[in-house]
Amino acid sequence: MMPSPAVHRQETPAYWKKGVQAGLPIAIGYMPVAFTFGLLAKAAELSLFETISMSIIVFAGASQYIALSMIVALSGAAELILTTFIMNIRHLLMSASLKERAEDDPKWLRAIYAFFITDETFSVAATSPEKKITGSYLLGLGLVAYSCWVIFSGVGYLMGSGLPQSLQDSMGIALYAMFIALLVPAAKKSKKVIALAASAAVLNSIFSLVPALKGGWGIILSTLIAAVTIEFFMRGDERDE
Repeated sequence: MMPSPAVHRQETPAYWKKGVQAGLPIAIGYMPVAFTFGLLAKAAELSLFETISMSIIVFAGASQYIALSMIVALSGAAELILTTFIMNIRHLLMSASLKERAEDDPKWLRAIYAFFITDETFSVAATSPEKKITGSYLLGLGLVAYSCWVIFSGVGYLMGSGLPQSLQDSMGIALYAMFIALLVPAAKKSKKVIALAASAAVLNSIFSLVPALKGGWGIILSTLIAAVTIEFFMRGDERDE
């Protein structure tokens, strides 16, 4: 039997509290990543307003890190937007999956908590023992993670501003170190990841020799070609490992 609206309203604070509690570990995990993003954004010569605005509008760590490298490479807005879209297209599937278990909330409310979906918030929500997930729970879960990401992006930027200029200039290398740190754990578990990273790097190196493909378009093309090619030739390998 469906709960009455009155009962649902009474339980809203409890669901909200559950969502916040479930989101706190994610928020704590986001702190160092967001802090580092702020540091690197300062090194990439973004302003504090631009740094915080990116975290507010995009709210996607990997996309924001890649955006920084593309900004340094003087890529255009269209390249940044397309790359972000490609990287986050999986969120469409995540949203569709959660919709099956979410309550029948108004569309504006669904749009808000769909915005808060990341790999981490989706994992927590999808493994929730509740049969039906309430909008209050999803809002509490997403908002605490989102707030932490935005706040610590700004804190990282301000801390980066206080570093000596020589250290700020050297922070550019930290961006590549971050990508390597993200790649190595996944590469240890999957040959496909190694093949994908290697082929994308080779293709991007080749494309960088073509003036029209320098910067963002080369990154987009090399990523797409490598992803399609590796998936085509190594389709069954993941199951065999």
